[in-house]
Amino acid sequence: MNPIDDILARLRGCLPQGEGPWPLHEPSFQGHEWAYVKDCLDSGWVSSVGAYVDRFESALSSYTGVAHAVATVNGTAALHIALLVAGVEPGDEVLVPALTFVATSNAIRYCQATPHFIAADESDLGPDPQALDAYLREILVEIDGQACNAFTGKPLRALVAMHSFGHPNRLDALAEICSRYGLTLVEDAAEALGTRYQGLHVGHWGRVAALSFNGNKIITTGGGGAVLTNDQDLARRARHLATTAKVAGHRELFHDETGFNYRMPNLNAALGLAQMEALNDLLRRKRMLAQRYQEAFVDCSDARFVEEPPDADSNYWLNTLLVGEGVRDALLDRAEKLGIQARPAWTLQHRLPMYRYCPSMEMTATERLAARIVNLPSSPNLVGED
Repeated sequence: MNPIDDILARLRGCLPQGEGPWPLHEPSFQGHEWAYVKDCLDSGWVSSVGAYVDRFESALSSYTGVAHAVATVNGTAALHIALLVAGVEPGDEVLVPALTFVATSNAIRYCQATPHFIAADESDLGPDPQALDAYLREILVEIDGQACNAFTGKPLRALVAMHSFGHPNRLDALAEICSRYGLTLVEDAAEALGTRYQGLHVGHWGRVAALSFNGNKIITTGGGGAVLTNDQDLARRARHLATTAKVAGHRELFHDETGFNYRMPNLNAALGLAQMEALNDLLRRKRMLAQRYQEAFVDCSDARFVEEPPDADSNYWLNTLLVGEGVRDALLDRAEKLGIQARPAWTLQHRLPMYRYCPSMEMTATERLAARIVNLPSSPNLVGED
């Protein structure tokens, strides 16, 4: 059997019987979504003020264990606010994986800062801390007590840890690197609600983190995101900036700085609260599906299933294969004809026209890695209730 036939046979055996399509990821509504949304509509409070926003933020904080959650209109807005409160300023550089969705880089540019791309490691699809440390030793100089890029002279302000497809980065080692070089650790946890590293939910390791609740995430608010932080002052500032920097207590509408209309509407939060109530069951079913894939590909010489890293409990947002070189595109074409909705990884950020000239680590190995990534159907609906 040729490699593509073998991979497709194993893949098809993990999916429900019958005809497709089998979606990459679709929302699952199984609880109080209709009731909460109807209650919100009946109340008339559908915009960015309302009880469901408060309840949803409280549910996020309680579930993750992170002290403060600020709900936003989408994950990009959450990451933009997170970077701002983390101290990213115009002219700064921010270390960010080249293997990420474009929103991560865009949020850096919204701060008028420059993405500085770092390579990915095959083990967890995140930065290799040792390679990153060696790279920083080569390029960093200290200017007036601030770590700067020796080649551009710009301050290197922060490191974004992006948890690709729900698998956490090696956060303890990355946090240590940030401490060593005076960088602020920001977690792009857009894909990682429900993921834990060394017993702690993602969002605890960075000074601030961002979640996403887009329609294809593990829970959805339609469109939405959240800022997470254990720092009360950062939470207060994040909430202020996301609420157009409106100063409370003024009869007239008074704003004390340039803010953003980023707060999540009550209507979306009502949907999100119902989704949070089902999260543990969604995670259970997603891990069951991941186990099917893991067992199906355990002895496959043409593809490797990406398992959660050591010391981690991943949400397996998008189940992922690493296939042999030159196999991906033909595999995706065949899968599409069978109704199997698979996809490649994102275009690496340093290959996008607007980011082509940004600073970057050497990317040959990361480019070869990205060309082998195939995301598989990952909806919890692909696993029955039992």
